[in-house]
Parts: sequence; structure tokens; C-alpha cells
Amino acid sequence: MASRREAPSVPSLGRIAVIGGCGFLGSHIVSLLVERHPKTSIAVLDLRTSSNRNLSPNVSYHDCDITDYEGVKSLFERLKPDGVIHTASPHFHLAPAIHDKVNVGGTKNLLKAAQETGVKAFVYTSSASVILGPNVELVNADEEYPLVVGDAQPEYYTTTKAYAETAVLAANRTPPTFLTTAIRPAGIFGEGDIQLLPKMVTAYHKGQTKFQVGDNNNLFDFTYVGNVAHGHLLALQALLDTHKMLPTVPLDTERVDGEAFFITNGQPVYFWDFARAVWHEAGDRLPLSSVWHLSENVAMTIGAILENLFWVMGKTPNLTRAQVRYSTKNKYHSIEKAKRRLGYAPIVDLDEGIRRGVRYILENEKKEREKKGQ
Repeated sequence: MASRREAPSVPSLGRIAVIGGCGFLGSHIVSLLVERHPKTSIAVLDLRTSSNRNLSPNVSYHDCDITDYEGVKSLFERLKPDGVIHTASPHFHLAPAIHDKVNVGGTKNLLKAAQETGVKAFVYTSSASVILGPNVELVNADEEYPLVVGDAQPEYYTTTKAYAETAVLAANRTPPTFLTTAIRPAGIFGEGDIQLLPKMVTAYHKGQTKFQVGDNNNLFDFTYVGNVAHGHLLALQALLDTHKMLPTVPLDTERVDGEAFFITNGQPVYFWDFARAVWHEAGDRLPLSSVWHLSENVAMTIGAILENLFWVMGKTPNLTRAQVRYSTKNKYHSIEKAKRRLGYAPIVDLDEGIRRGVRYILENEKKEREKKGQ
């Protein structure tokens, strides 16, 4: 007879495939799946599955190019996933043709293979920036804001994320047993981050914390990766629960399938306050009185000059016009819809997320120094 003190058994979610599961966000989703649903069978599909491997016996790894439809379908036929979480996406700075091929073409391949092999639930990692235009400020923006694509969208990567999201939501209930949703995270950071925190810590190491662009009066969303993973699992669970009730269609006020959701920390912060919190955790103690303020116009001019100089060398400078725009504009979102329909609430606050992310970087830097005998 089982002891009354035993933890309640957590039911399996069935067979779940995480596309891009060796990447930054994907690996956190896999770890959270293993932690919360230890009986679930998890298949990680990635272009190369050599990094971020979870040691759980319930996780299998499969090299897969999502731009190869036949390869994807063959794997799905063999793995027979009940649910798919699609996080795979090329690096922001790669060529437009790659974004088209992977974000749009690859997503459509996954959708088609999922529809043809009996997948029940499909969760897509979109981006909060799909509603962000060059001259738009987002103040508590919700899911009613229109997508900004094509000529109106200066970032081609974002256009392809929006097109992929549209394809995912359009595929909902086609066939009637196939349910889809899209998660729109904003400013993801944390352990394993390769874009946001590493650049900020590098700026600290280079003594670049004495500069600030603008007056720091714009609020910005940054989201700890564990919260984004949490949002994805809530969405997956909601779709699987909805599938059990088919052919019933939930009320519009409760519906998850066919819908998009912003996921953030729910703690918009002044842009440079976030940067300074990162620098402080890394060891910076520069007083605010020593900070030099660059106006937005001056920073834009410097960014344009640097972009042209670095373009000749085939590199990207530390300061670009896009970075100036983002660091001086309001950009934060409402998570009320996610709270109501997914039951979402952040599980790690901003300060703790910063501590975890920066300490991860510093510990890895220390290991590298020790390897080199420094």
C-alpha cells in the first residue's frame, strides 16, 4: 500500500516532440517537461543535437532539418507525437533567404507533417515583435494589435515569424482534431542566452557602462526564459485538455486553440535600469553621476557610421540604429489574456532571473579561464 506521504502521481502528457530542443529556449522547455512530467516521452528534434542534452532516460535526440519535409514526416511517423512544441528559428542576423526557408518553409513542413500523422497539439514560439513597427511605441499592448509585416516591418526576421504564426493559427482544427496556438515572448534572457545578457556582460568587461542612450524614461519588457518555458507548457496542456473535449468548442473568452498569447515577466522596467542591474550583478559599481547621456539623434548618427564601417568588414557593431530605436522606445505588453486563459503567472521574478543569467555567464567565464591556466 502506498504511503500517504508520497507525492501525487503526475500523469504523462503522452509523446511530446520539442523542435529546436537543443537551443536556448528549447532546452529549458525540455528540462521543465522532465521536471514536471517525468513520465512523458520527450523527443528532441534539432539540426544538430550535440549540445544542451538532458540526461533523462525519457528524452531521445534526433538530428532533423525542418526544411526537409520528407525527413520531418518520416520522423513524425516513427515518433508518433501527441504534441509538438516548435521553437526552432535561425539567428536574427542571418540572411533573409534563411529566415524564409526555416521560419516560414520549415514551419509549414512541420504543420503538414503534424496534420498528416495525427498530432493533437501544436505550440509555436512566435515573437512579441510581430506587432512592432519602426515608429510604433507599445504601451501595455495586447493581442488585438495588428501584425506589422512586409514594407512596414524593418526587420525581415520578424516578418517571417509573423508569417509563420499566421500559418500556425490558420491550421487550427484542420483537421478538426488538430489544435494550434502561438506564444509571443518578449526579450528572452537567462541561462544559455546567446544574444542579450552576453552582450551586456561583455560591455561591462570593456568598460562601456558609462554610456547611456536617451533619458531612460521608456518601459521595456524583458522575460526570464523559465517563464517562457512555463507559458509553453501551460499552452500545451490547455490544447491537450481541449482535445479531450472535442468536438466541443470552448467559449471565445476561454479559448486557447487558434489564439496567440504574449508571455512576459509582467514587470516592465526602464530599459537602462535593466542594463544596470545586469552590470551590477556582474560587478559594476559605477555611480549614476558618472554616466554620459547620448541623445537619440546623436546615437542614431553614430550607429549609422558604425554600421557602414563594420559592413565593409562583414561584421556587426556594438551600436546599431535598430538598437538605438529599441533602447529609447516604450515596448511592453499585457499578459492579461495569458493569465485568464492559460492560468499564466511568472514563476521567477526579474531580479532573480538576472542573478541566474549573469551568474551562469560568470561561472562559464571562470571555467574557460581555468582551462587556459589563467
